[in-house]
Amino acid sequence: MGLGATGRAIAASLLRRADVEIVGAADQDPGVVGQDLGVLLAGAANGVVVVSDPADLPAADLAVVATVSDLHKVAEVVLPLLERSYNVLSICEELAYPWQSHPDLARRLDDTAKAHGVTVLGGGANPGFLMDTLPLLLSALTQRVESVRIRRRTNMSRYGALLSKFGLGLTMREFATARSRGEVVGHHGFEQSIGALAAGLGWDLDSVEVGKVEPAVVATSPRAGDHLTVEPGQLAAVSHAARGVLKDEVVIDLEITFGFFDPADEVAAGDDYRIVGEEQVVDLRSSVGFDSFLSTIAAAVNAATTVVEARPGLLSMGDLPARSLASMGERRAARAPLGTTASRD
Repeated sequence: MGLGATGRAIAASLLRRADVEIVGAADQDPGVVGQDLGVLLAGAANGVVVVSDPADLPAADLAVVATVSDLHKVAEVVLPLLERSYNVLSICEELAYPWQSHPDLARRLDDTAKAHGVTVLGGGANPGFLMDTLPLLLSALTQRVESVRIRRRTNMSRYGALLSKFGLGLTMREFATARSRGEVVGHHGFEQSIGALAAGLGWDLDSVEVGKVEPAVVATSPRAGDHLTVEPGQLAAVSHAARGVLKDEVVIDLEITFGFFDPADEVAAGDDYRIVGEEQVVDLRSSVGFDSFLSTIAAAVNAATTVVEARPGLLSMGDLPARSLASMGERRAARAPLGTTASRD
């Protein structure tokens, strides 16, 4: 459900899996409703026609929801699916760990899933793994964590409609106006990542502070993405940060720079993790960064069959066994369907 850039990439990857069969697809875009999903994704029909109403979808083990970031809107879609006994995997950021940010809605989703014997998982790379599950796994190397600091600088050039909430491609004046109107909101998911990380570490935080989106890089030359070209004078990168506070101390310190990066920029893609432990400091660094788009697709697709097999209720990625999150590439079909090749992923 949801055939934007991310939804299509997830569907294309699932089409290659030997242990998955896509039996239905839904989207509200009149431009894709009525089309054959196989033709839409790879130019060869597979008999699955895109519908506009989720009620017209056939019975299935799992529904993958790749629509919007607002949990209230996503819940309007997810709850009826749970009531029809679908297991649900959604990349909605606010679903990744909603127990603190949306407690009433989280409880309703959990109760509904359990009542129908199915699972609902907020999955994806960030939130879901990179700023919560991964540092939790790294924390196993120290007996007592004192603080967690993560800095991500991630390439956004593969994304489509999602870019508007960051203000990329706007001039500084346009950015200031859009932010004042609430049109530039930045990263959804800080509260969920911090909540999941704190819960895993046994911390009862005093507060979670999410800052404003701030300009980071103005382009001096054109930068072309898959769905947007940033022109000179427009914002090519923005930064967004959040903090988890415990006993007046910042114990979780997260910051992400989202952008279309150029080698000449002072800011370059890359990820840095520092977990300060009682007896040692755990540092992890990726000099090129974990690609946000590709990581989101992989995290969702790798977790797909796990959701069907998991215990009923509302789960987060951190609730799943580490082994179940591992790459499932060996489950791909021997021959890629619909004319796809390994290079397409």
